[in-house]
Formats: sequence, structure tokens, C-alpha cells
Amino acid sequence: MRVLVLAVMAIVLSGTAARAADPRYPDWPCTQAKVPEISLAAVWAGPPLDDVQNKWKDDAKISALVAKLSARKTPLDEAEKLVKEFLAASASDKTANAKLLFAGLFDTLNAQRSQVMNGLERVSRKQREAADKIREETLALQALQGVTPRDDAKIEALSNELIWKTRIFEDRHKVVRFVCEVPTTIDQRLFALGRVIQQEME
Repeated sequence: MRVLVLAVMAIVLSGTAARAADPRYPDWPCTQAKVPEISLAAVWAGPPLDDVQNKWKDDAKISALVAKLSARKTPLDEAEKLVKEFLAASASDKTANAKLLFAGLFDTLNAQRSQVMNGLERVSRKQREAADKIREETLALQALQGVTPRDDAKIEALSNELIWKTRIFEDRHKVVRFVCEVPTTIDQRLFALGRVIQQEME
């Protein structure tokens, strides 16, 4: 039982030790620095988009294409091929369509990215609460073990509950590590598609 208590504490402490490196974002659980939004200048060197802004939403064909290109289930090479095919068929409207398409991708992928990051911070807060609860229950278990006469049924029930909560905590921790990669993947996707659109405009 003492081994269980030590193991639980080690897991919880390791899961919460990685506190946010940047004090501006105390709930950010990833080792990657938090960049709240993608800067347009970092992913687009084409003509200004001021004149298109939200107009891409008014074009059903471009809106549908933006949705398909933004979906992570669409492989990047397939997305790049779709961009080339669409712009090749745009004829004299190529520049206008290219700008609308990128404006749509920029808005959509930035929104996706914000959603993922907000979700990560929500889970991070839950993990902190879970860690505090596990610590409390571990101390309660240690106290029960020191009481005479021992209430073995109560000790076993609390031990089982701790094992269960620790397993959930560990599983969430693994998921967070995996999801931390998603914002970077979105950045890379936007940069790659932006580059293809610009190449097709030339």
C-alpha cells in the first residue's frame, strides 16, 4: 500500500511539474511556446488581402473548398493538388480567387487553432484540479493506514478510487502531449497551402 501511495504521488507530481514556462499563459500545458494567433505576414507574401477579408464566405465554391482544405483528414498533398486544380481552372479570375481562397484558409485555420489551444488550457485546468484531489486523497489514505484499529474495507475502497483517478489523470496527460502538436501542424498546413497558392499566382 505504501508503494501505491508513492507511485500515485510520483505520477501526479510528474504530470503537474511542467508548469507553464511563460507566466502570461499559466494554463498552457505544452512545451511549445504559446503563440495565440498566426501572423498573416509569417505565412503570406502575396498581394494584400484587405479588399477580400470576409468575402470568401459569400462564394459557395470557395467556402466548400476552404472547408475541405482545412480538414485535417484531407492529406496535405491532396489539399495542394486541389488548390492547383482550382486555380488552374480560374482563368482571368485567378488572382482574385487565390486571395479569397487564402483569406478563407487563414480565417478557418486560425479559428481551428484557437479552438484546440482553448481546449488544451481547459484540460490543463482540470488536470491541476485532479492532481490536487489525488494529493488530498493520498494523504487521507496515509492517515487511514496509521489509525488503529485499521478499517481495511475503507482503505481498500479509497485505494481503488485513487488507482482509478490516477489512471484517468495519466490518460489525459498522454492525450495532452499528443494534442500539443496540433497547433504546429495547423501552422505548417497554412504555410504550405499559402506557398502553393502564391506559386500558382505567379
